[in-house]
Amino acid sequence: MKIRLITFFLPAVFVLLMIAGCKKDYDNGSSGGTPINPQQKAIDWNKAADSSTAATITKFWNAGDSYFNEKNNSTTFHYWPQAHGLDVLVDAYLRTGKAEYRTYMNNWFTGVNKKNGNTFLNEFYDDMDWNALAMLRAFDATGDQKFKTAVDAVWTDVKTGWNNTMGGGIAWRKAMPYYKNTPANAPAAILAARLYKKSNNTDDLAWAKKIYTWVKDSLYNKNTGWVYDGINSDNDGKRNTIWKFTYNQGTFIGAAVELYSITNDAGYLNDALQAANFTLTDNTLTNFTDNLLRDEGGGDGGLFKGVFVRYLTQLILAPGMISSDKQRFANFLKHNAEVLWTSGTDKSYLLYGTYWKNPPGASTDFTTQASGAMLVEAAALLKEKGIF
Repeated sequence: MKIRLITFFLPAVFVLLMIAGCKKDYDNGSSGGTPINPQQKAIDWNKAADSSTAATITKFWNAGDSYFNEKNNSTTFHYWPQAHGLDVLVDAYLRTGKAEYRTYMNNWFTGVNKKNGNTFLNEFYDDMDWNALAMLRAFDATGDQKFKTAVDAVWTDVKTGWNNTMGGGIAWRKAMPYYKNTPANAPAAILAARLYKKSNNTDDLAWAKKIYTWVKDSLYNKNTGWVYDGINSDNDGKRNTIWKFTYNQGTFIGAAVELYSITNDAGYLNDALQAANFTLTDNTLTNFTDNLLRDEGGGDGGLFKGVFVRYLTQLILAPGMISSDKQRFANFLKHNAEVLWTSGTDKSYLLYGTYWKNPPGASTDFTTQASGAMLVEAAALLKEKGIF
């Protein structure tokens, strides 16, 4: 994973919508940057998501080259965050059905491919995982075959990253086949499982199980639920027991949920629950004072919380969840979303910061913005499902 980032002509209707959103009490929050007390006034999460995603597009979309810019005040391209920009577009399209989001998705496909050297293949296996997952969601949402064709090509390349060093696993990057990590493997397990659901290709399911088993055996603490970041980075066989990142917890949860949905094996659900519980009860991942996901910085780290939110949401929505667990996780996300929207968002900018309690001012990284946008879209989805 390296940071990489998208732009295009905003349809007139969308521009008018965005202008209206900035001038009115559009989101049931404050219009001038003064936080409201969520106990005093309920947030209309659908309107908040409209406003949030519109601002993300307006501030970051590179209209000339059709990709998401690294910052709202620069035009630098980074590949892996593009996936999460596409995910936000898919979230908004599924929520609203509005054609402008599909237009952005189509332009994203052209622009990102071109900017990445006329291919979706990449040196980094984890980067390809993220983009394949997002494109598969775009295919599911639109039925447009070009997304699926690209996913198949990426998946074929990702599988070449598997080797027997450290007992298996997909390498982080092609130049370091000995280094294995969670970001290259857990998303690949999610991808393989989702491909199996589409085609019923048993080879995909075998890959999903094989990758998941390797991650669980090599990078998962079965006693605590901590998902380690990687192993053998220095070719010394050692696990990294220093780094704790929310997105590792999230993608392991996502892989477990996908395999549980296919197999109905409660062991997968239990793994997901343990990883989720660890995230909420470890004070280096969750700030206990505020009950907020930790500040993991900008750059690559800016995206980590958004990834966790996406897959914790899938766990909340998974069949078989007991109501107490479902509600506990939902309450945690609701609290994070309320704090972000009422305290961490200056409505004059509609930008998100690295810690969801603190507005960033006039500038932020796209990675950080995408995480906040994913949280607000998740809140709208959980509200729609009657969980909030």
